[in-house]
Formats: sequence, C-alpha cells, structure tokens
Amino acid sequence: MHTIVVGVDGSEASVEALQFAIEEARSQGAEVKAIKVWNVPPLAYGAGWSVPVEAGDYARIAENELDATLADARVAAPGVTLTPIVREGQPADILCDEASGADLLVVGSRGLGGFRGLLLGSVGQQCANHSRCPVVIIPHDRAKASAPR
Repeated sequence: MHTIVVGVDGSEASVEALQFAIEEARSQGAEVKAIKVWNVPPLAYGAGWSVPVEAGDYARIAENELDATLADARVAAPGVTLTPIVREGQPADILCDEASGADLLVVGSRGLGGFRGLLLGSVGQQCANHSRCPVVIIPHDRAKASAPR
C-alpha cells in the first residue's frame, strides 16, 4: 500500500495539508500517517524557573491535539486509513525520518513558528531540502486560492 506522511501542528496550514493528503490518499488508495511533533520549550530549561509540566504531559497534550484534528478529518475521509503518530524532536527531522519509506510528504507552507511574514517556514524548507521522497508544500489559504472568482 502507498503511504502519505503529513505534518500536523494544529495550524491552519497543516489542516489544509492534511486535507490535501487525504484527497491524494483517496485517489491513490494510500494510507495517511499524520505526524505531530512535540518538544519541551527551551524556556523550561534556561529561564531560571521551573515549569510545573512533566515531559510526559507534553506528549499527552500533543496526542490530544492530534486526536482532535483527526476527529474532524476522519469524518471527511471515509475509506482512508489515518494513522496518528506523535514523536518528540525537531519537526523537520522527524517528518523526514517518518517519510523515508513513504511515497509522499505533505506539509503546510507556514506552521506555528514565530516568523509569520515568511512565505515558507523553516520546517517546509528543511523537508524540501532533506526528504528522501517527493514533498508537497501546501500554500496558505489554498481553499481561497482555488475558489472561483
């Protein structure tokens, strides 16, 4: 079976990427692996104060966020196998690793990172440069861009 890997971080762009991945999976008879990456925020280590959150809590929060995003997607994806995967690390590294045996990697053009004015986010750029499979980067507001004028 074909496999499509998609990065899901909860941003609008990643939801659009998930929708694209589902459409592709339906047309190719593929499964979708939805990847949510988490890490402990740097401030938790170097700010001189302790964050009352355990590392396991970050993983559970990420799982809950991914489950919530996929709950809506499953309604729109009958017949498509959606596999949720939550991993700790750097998003581009994890996505490229998960996509190493996949047929396609799909990411949004902008995630939840700090520099909103950029046209392409660092994760998308790193995936395009380092992935072992083809990468599709979904532009922000894809739905608006494809609407009839």
